[in-house]
Amino acid sequence: MLQLTDSPPAQSLSSIEDAYELCRRVTAKYSKTFYMGTMLMAPAKRRAIWAIYVWCRRTDELVDGPQAQFTSEKTLDRWEAQLESIFAGCPVDDEDVALVDTLEQFPLDIQPFRDMIAGQRMDLHQSRYQTFEELELYCYRVAGTVGLMSTTVMGVDTQLQTAPWHRPETLDPTQQAIALGIANQLTNILRDVGEDVRRGRIYLPLDDLAAFDYSEADLMAGVVDDRWRALMAFQIQRARQFYAEAETGIGLLSDDARWPVWSALALYRKILDVIEENDYDVFTKRAYVPSVRKLLTLPGTLLKARVL
Repeated sequence: MLQLTDSPPAQSLSSIEDAYELCRRVTAKYSKTFYMGTMLMAPAKRRAIWAIYVWCRRTDELVDGPQAQFTSEKTLDRWEAQLESIFAGCPVDDEDVALVDTLEQFPLDIQPFRDMIAGQRMDLHQSRYQTFEELELYCYRVAGTVGLMSTTVMGVDTQLQTAPWHRPETLDPTQQAIALGIANQLTNILRDVGEDVRRGRIYLPLDDLAAFDYSEADLMAGVVDDRWRALMAFQIQRARQFYAEAETGIGLLSDDARWPVWSALALYRKILDVIEENDYDVFTKRAYVPSVRKLLTLPGTLLKARVL
């Protein structure tokens, strides 16, 4: 359970090594696809990403976890105060120890972390999104921010050893990092439609439902027909456009980060393929990518990391 209390005595907290190991285990348990990508990173970077992932997961659990019914604005205020404490070098919980150490190694900005908490505030009060523009803001806050955090850890290749025909005009992959986060979140939304509906939440823009003549009542009933398939095909294409935008920034990253990011992108994007293979039934079938299929993806992503 999350602790949102005053800081305990320093000696009661884990060592740095134990804190990172805790973050590794949490990442491996709750995000197998993401974890596989991190294992391709340099040790210091993968540990930092685990620390960031765990903070993000704990933030998300405040609104979506088992204790979510007790979460209020004051809860999120206390969580934001704990964030300030972490950035001041004062960990509160064992997991914080790893993030404090990460902040000493990488120049992370606090604003994306604050923005993520703002996304949880949206979840606290909002269960419908009328337009895609509204949903896109939510996706930025809860996932695009992760792209910003991660890019700082990955680093930018100032030597630009990418192929000349793939060499962009600037060295700033910020928008592509945000696009990858949004693409991942849109993929989550499409994969989890059935689960979210059972919790009374609809993330698909209501304007899009209306455009395909598919009602909230249809969604609540889990209707899979030609209208639903067309709506889902439209949503999947939108997500793939964000993945395509994200791809254009990977060549800007440090050499040791390109393969992990290419792999993470490719592995997560395959969830969309599985949704299609399941005939767009996200109400009774869980879209997941088998481990063997994930492993077969890695040689291709390594080639892309070397030539693009």
